Amino acid sequence: MVSWKGMYFALALFLGSFFGSIFMLGPFLPLMFISPAWYRWITDCIVATWLTLPVALLEMVCGAKVVVTGDGFVPGERSVIIMNHRTRMDWMFLWNCLLRYSYLRLEKICLKSSLKSIPGFGWAMQVAAFVFIQRKWEDDKSHFEKMLDYFCDIREPLQLLIFPEGTDLTANTKARSNEFAEKNGLRKYEYVLHPRTTGFTFVVERLREGYGDNLDAIHDITVAYPQNIPQTEKHLLKGNFPKEIHFHVQRYPIETVPTSKEELELWCRKRWEEKEERLRRFYEGGKRFSAAGQSIVPPCKSELRVLAVKCASLLYWTVFPLGMLALLYLYSFAQWYFAAMIVFFVVQQKIFGGLELIELACHRCFKKQQKFHDTKEKIN
Repeated sequence: MVSWKGMYFALALFLGSFFGSIFMLGPFLPLMFISPAWYRWITDCIVATWLTLPVALLEMVCGAKVVVTGDGFVPGERSVIIMNHRTRMDWMFLWNCLLRYSYLRLEKICLKSSLKSIPGFGWAMQVAAFVFIQRKWEDDKSHFEKMLDYFCDIREPLQLLIFPEGTDLTANTKARSNEFAEKNGLRKYEYVLHPRTTGFTFVVERLREGYGDNLDAIHDITVAYPQNIPQTEKHLLKGNFPKEIHFHVQRYPIETVPTSKEELELWCRKRWEEKEERLRRFYEGGKRFSAAGQSIVPPCKSELRVLAVKCASLLYWTVFPLGMLALLYLYSFAQWYFAAMIVFFVVQQKIFGGLELIELACHRCFKKQQKFHDTKEKIN
């Protein structure tokens, strides 16, 4: 049975992303052909305003409580975030943590490529330059390389979220993980899946090699839900929102992380062994990561400021879609623009594969022009 909260949550997010992509992000798309770096900064800020909406809905409408323990974040630092994948919605729930302890505009997520086709959500993710993967390393390696080099080129501070497990924890995925463990002489896990380390090691090594070392730390986050675990989007539609979301953060300065690929793989697997034990204590004990059961990491934003952001987000993203509907009803030019942008978002993906790929092509063109200009100056 679909609940009113679930319908409101889904409808608010969809309308916000749909109209936001067309009327807020759309006007700035030509900027990528003029200055990819400025385009990246402006669109990241716009997308970050929308990322506050699910935070506000979860906490103010659905009553979810967020508890963060552990090391926390250094605001604005460049990091790779690795997290266990308990549900399909973990990446969205993490925004509740990052709103308080970091900057939402810095986060990029590795997601399966099929998500970029979703109207509204997928369009905004393309503009935000999220890293879409095919889950085939032969295809993904080149794309990872280009995206990471691009962020290094434009000196964009990056907090990249990766799920080394590759998929969320279900009975089927756990069975496959246990089969892998048996074949490779590893222990079987109950609360996590065995991580796939290829993508993780490649990302860390690539960012380390980037211009001026573009990695400050690795944040190892363990997420847990004491009750009401929403495995899929359908659970949210039915009103099965988590009452509490617990994050345990461990920060590893990059100087303390191994440099060789083999040692980095072992390091990642060791973190997952620790996650298994941490989650076992969580679910078999008092369902708390700390004895107090409350946030023990001082956030970089006060709760008053966070409350103000959530209230402003709810107000804006309620009024904005209504305003755009009124605009479409009253003015024919808005209707033509609206239709043209929908056609553009659909056609560009079919022809070019996504806006993030067009952005990469623009950046490569600018680099070639810059190299040509520098060479010409040297000759003269």
